[in-house]
Amino acid sequence: MKGFDPRFQDFPDYILGITKEIWEDRGIATLHHYYAPDLVVRSPSSVVIGNQNVIGATMATLAEFPDRTLLGEDVIWSGTPETGMLSSHRIYSTATHLGDGVYGTATGRKLGYRIIADCHAINNQINDEWLIRDQGAIVRQMGWDPADYARDLIAREGGADTAVRPFTPAIDKLGPYTGRGNDNEWGARYGDLVTRIMGADMAAIPADYDRACQLELPGGVTGHGHGDADRFWMSLRAAFPDATFTLHHQIGRDDPTLPPRAALRWSLDGLHSGWGAFGRPTGAPVHIMGLSHAEFGAITGTTPKLRREFVIFDETAVWKQILLHTGAL
Repeated sequence: MKGFDPRFQDFPDYILGITKEIWEDRGIATLHHYYAPDLVVRSPSSVVIGNQNVIGATMATLAEFPDRTLLGEDVIWSGTPETGMLSSHRIYSTATHLGDGVYGTATGRKLGYRIIADCHAINNQINDEWLIRDQGAIVRQMGWDPADYARDLIAREGGADTAVRPFTPAIDKLGPYTGRGNDNEWGARYGDLVTRIMGADMAAIPADYDRACQLELPGGVTGHGHGDADRFWMSLRAAFPDATFTLHHQIGRDDPTLPPRAALRWSLDGLHSGWGAFGRPTGAPVHIMGLSHAEFGAITGTTPKLRREFVIFDETAVWKQILLHTGAL
C-alpha cells in the first residue's frame, strides 16, 4: 500500500476503515485529510465539488440520522497504489430518522438501505467518486411514494425554476480518474450479460443467471429466480426502450476467500417513452446512473452462473426529471 497509511493492511481495509472512522466514529474532520480539496462527487441528485461541501453534507446527514451505521458488505476494486485504485464499495446502512432535514420532519422511522460508492484513491486520499443511495428504499420506509417525495422536494426547493437539477452528463465535472476498470473475466462476463439484457436479449437471464439467484433491487426489493430478474430488467428497459445504454466501468475480482464477483457502473440516457417501471410514458428526457454488483458460482456442474446481484439507481431522481419535464407538480 505505497503512499497509504501503514495501519491499513490492504485497499479494502482502507475503504472500510475510513468509512467507519468518518461516519460512526465522528471523525468528520478527517475528510480534510482523506478527501482531496477539489474532490468531485457525483450522485443522481447532483454534483458536489470539494471536501468542504462533502463535510457539510455529512454533518447534515448525521444531524438527521445520528445513529447511522455503514456496514461494508463488499469492496470490489482494481488498480495499484502507485497508479491509483478504484473501489466499488457496497454498504448496508441502518439509521433512525431522528432529526428534521432533507427527508422532512423527523419521523422516528428506522431504516435499512443499500449504497454503492465508486471511489478513486491515491496517496491516502480519495479524489473522485460516484455515489448512489437507494433513495426509493429510504422514502418508502418513511411512508412516501418516490414520485410524491420528488414532487415535495421540488416544492421545498422553491419550485421548478429553482429546484436542484439531477445529475446528467451535461453538468458532470471531469475528475482525475478516467480508467475503465480491469480486464478480469468476471467483470467482462457481467458487463456482457447486462449489455445483452439492455439490448433486449432477455434470454440471457435463464441462460446465465442461476435458477435460485438472489436479487437485491432498487426500492429495497428482494427477488429470487429467473422470473424476478426478468421482471426487473424488462420493466426498466420497457420504460426507456430507445434510451442509450452505456457501460462506463467494469471490475472483476478473484479473491481466495470470496466467490468470483464483478462491479459495473452504467447509465441509461433517453426519453421516458414506454410503459414500464415509471408508469405512463411522458416523453421526459431522463438520465439514470446505475451501479451493480454480481457474484458467480455453481452448486452443480462446472459452469458458474450469476447467483447474487445487487442493483442500485435512484428512483426519486428519475421521478424528479419526469416531473420537472411534465410540470405535474
